[in-house]
Amino acid sequence: MKKSINHLTRRSFIAVGSAGTIAGLTMPSPAHGAPPTAEEQANITAVNGFCAAFTVPFDWDKVASYLASDCKYRATQTAPVAEGPDAIVGGLRSFADTATAASFEVVDTWARGPVVVNDRIDRFALPERTFDIPVIGVFYLVDGKIQEWTDFVFDFDFEG
Repeated sequence: MKKSINHLTRRSFIAVGSAGTIAGLTMPSPAHGAPPTAEEQANITAVNGFCAAFTVPFDWDKVASYLASDCKYRATQTAPVAEGPDAIVGGLRSFADTATAASFEVVDTWARGPVVVNDRIDRFALPERTFDIPVIGVFYLVDGKIQEWTDFVFDFDFEG
């Protein structure tokens, strides 16, 4: 049976959406495009401030201050969604609180309206090992707060 656009399954919707997201992320940043609007610049500033807050010693209240009260976060494209600043910060703390050093190096950032995309290298030094995680972060902001945040992690072995 042929499916029309009105009868997309959840799986096909996610597959099409994921393909579109990856295609958009692999496109070069709009270095020669129109300058960001005031809203886009404010959103970029908020996301970059959020990323800059990931340093040791962690100020988890400052990290949480960038998140909307009903924010949703997916740590990787296959991870379950954490909802709300308490759950999100709790998950981050469970991983990062043992870090002796940490930083989110923002390599490139661009925005389209309420969506901010950044290319980052998340660096962590834990007692047992040090590692760099290449990440594409996609943020959706409402009223200057991060409403949704998904990180796409590429070529990283979390077990090794």
